[in-house]
Amino acid sequence: MSMIEMKVPTIGESITEVTLSQWLKKDGAWVNLDEPICEFESDKATLEFPAEGTGVLHHVAKEGDDLAIGVLVATIDTSATPPDNGQPAKPQTQTTEAKPEPTKTTVVQKTIVEKATPSVIASPAAAKILREADVTPASVEGSGKGGRVTKEDAKQAVLNKPTAPISTPKTPVTENTTVDAVAQALFSRNEHRKKMSRMRRTIARRLVSAKNETAMLTTFNELDMTGIMDLRTKYQDQFVAKYGIKLGFMSLFAKACAKVLLEMPEVNAYVDGEDFVYHDYVDISIAISTPNGLVVPPVRNIESLGFHEIEFKIKELAEKARAGTLGLEEMQGGTFTITNGGIFGSLLSTPIINEPQSAILGMHAIKDRPVAIGGQVVIRPMMYLALSYDHRVIDGSSSVTFLVKVKEALEDPLRLLLGV
Repeated sequence: MSMIEMKVPTIGESITEVTLSQWLKKDGAWVNLDEPICEFESDKATLEFPAEGTGVLHHVAKEGDDLAIGVLVATIDTSATPPDNGQPAKPQTQTTEAKPEPTKTTVVQKTIVEKATPSVIASPAAAKILREADVTPASVEGSGKGGRVTKEDAKQAVLNKPTAPISTPKTPVTENTTVDAVAQALFSRNEHRKKMSRMRRTIARRLVSAKNETAMLTTFNELDMTGIMDLRTKYQDQFVAKYGIKLGFMSLFAKACAKVLLEMPEVNAYVDGEDFVYHDYVDISIAISTPNGLVVPPVRNIESLGFHEIEFKIKELAEKARAGTLGLEEMQGGTFTITNGGIFGSLLSTPIINEPQSAILGMHAIKDRPVAIGGQVVIRPMMYLALSYDHRVIDGSSSVTFLVKVKEALEDPLRLLLGV
């Protein structure tokens, strides 16, 4: 018998441990060379683990196990014969006992069971989307090769998922049902425990570190969104016709921040031991909410990109983040962060610094409010801005100046186009 040992590979310099999030191939299944057998969840991304040989797979680790780099995950028996009808063949040394010919009734029952529980193959990205949305893969019709469920099939299935009606749980009352039993069902105090995902553990650790290791303060201002909204209303159709994507708020905010960050390099710097590290470029990390937690992949060289290029890059990163297919290199870096709590309805908040960066801008909900302009009270679409910063790097006056400059650039967005 020839066995190949499948061990956790080296993923990155800073990654010493991963979590086996799910098996893609069952124990005892036939696998081909380079076919994904499981998924690993690291601190930053979900990665597929391909088979290093062809044969019968034998699980060693279990789903949910935390595994150090180099730990045995599975073995592959390469001496096994090829599968027959999708089932791995038994080893040649094992004798096969004669079995009675199945009756017609037995054959019919077997056919019914097979039709009731079809074997559905979904890509890892599709399986992840379906699992998080609690959609059964067997209910999705795959459009891929051999009926394989693709990521697009999974997204469509989630969109078409019927919404379960909200109903009050009822306990059927019988002769043996007591009033206490009914009351217990209505006022349940059950608890359940769920292990934190590796990404959630990493997020928790970094948030605590940011609070404990930085001298974090927050300064606030308010932004009149009239100019931006008028600009988008006037040129949106032409922008879409030329570039094939809408002009959103995020590209305008990112461009305004990039402009001011180059003017105020201390806000674009970070502490490294007893040194300050400055950047002559701007990589802005965009906070994206996913089912597993918040991720902040950076859009690199914002200062050199056009508005449409920023929009396309943000869209690409958001789609990958929600599908769990972001690569490690796409998660690393960033010199400044923007987070938009306004899409969830937040009116005002104090965002936490994304270490090792020194500042983060928080956007919030746009609300019509009365403001005094030219001695008159008028209604304007207003947004509160919050800048959290590391006081070790950025002085209070610099933080206030930065936020005022960003506000001025956004209230007169033509300045962004002219570069003044």
